Amino acid sequence: MKQSLKKRIFGILEPGDEDSKYFDPFIMSLIVLNVVAVVLETVQWLYVRYAPLFHAFDVFSVAVFTVEYLLRLWTSTEDPKYGSSVRGRLRFIVSPMALVDLFAVLPFYLPFIVPELRFVRAVRLFRLFRVMKLARYSDSLQTFIDVLRLKKDELGLIFFTIMILLIISSSLMYEAEHEAQPDAFSSIPAAMWWGIVTLATVGYGDMFPVTPLGKLIGSVVVILGIGLFALPTGMLASGFAEVVQARKDAKERAGMVCPHCGRVIDEKLVYAVRPVCEEGLKK
Repeated sequence: MKQSLKKRIFGILEPGDEDSKYFDPFIMSLIVLNVVAVVLETVQWLYVRYAPLFHAFDVFSVAVFTVEYLLRLWTSTEDPKYGSSVRGRLRFIVSPMALVDLFAVLPFYLPFIVPELRFVRAVRLFRLFRVMKLARYSDSLQTFIDVLRLKKDELGLIFFTIMILLIISSSLMYEAEHEAQPDAFSSIPAAMWWGIVTLATVGYGDMFPVTPLGKLIGSVVVILGIGLFALPTGMLASGFAEVVQARKDAKERAGMVCPHCGRVIDEKLVYAVRPVCEEGLKK
């Protein structure tokens, strides 16, 4: 009886499971409302007027998220990846989504441990971390995570290249502009702000070269920045195409895509003995 109850709860908590058709919309709505509440709390007159309501909603949300986290921890052994009752649960605790669930409720409990006013104010903003819980229920966010995982090596290489270019360009600009603008380009770290906004091609205008050598360096950095920041865009686009195609192939192998029209078949119709398009009727 205990085992069947655990399986039932595991099915309710697992996104996409038939038993979770009511739980998923509820928890997603609660996450979105939490993010809205955190944003609205920064509007002073709203917070002063409805502070008790905001607090009550936060307490309710934390209670739901805490129970959800504890139930996920208890039922995690139903997943073959976390089969062992002790080691499996420890592996589950340090898994990315379990950490997201933990950080979603941690800001509420930390002020009771460290009751310092400035710390409490800083921790309140960390409640926005609850929006990351949507990754478990959103196919779009899950696809984006899969793309980042697929292209992590290439993105890491690009990030490393950008950092090297940032250090080199900031050092050269410091040498070129320090004497002419000792306040703006006071050090290499200070020049890195110019390097970041220039490589990103936004150019806020608060720091800019005035010497001929500085302008030459700035022009080269702008051109390199346009090309360098275009690389991740193309890489992520190809990653999205690969992930979407891989998912389509997986569904096709599972019989969820019509081989004639390419449309995804409704899961309820997968086993139905009937064609799904006119081409199928001809076949």
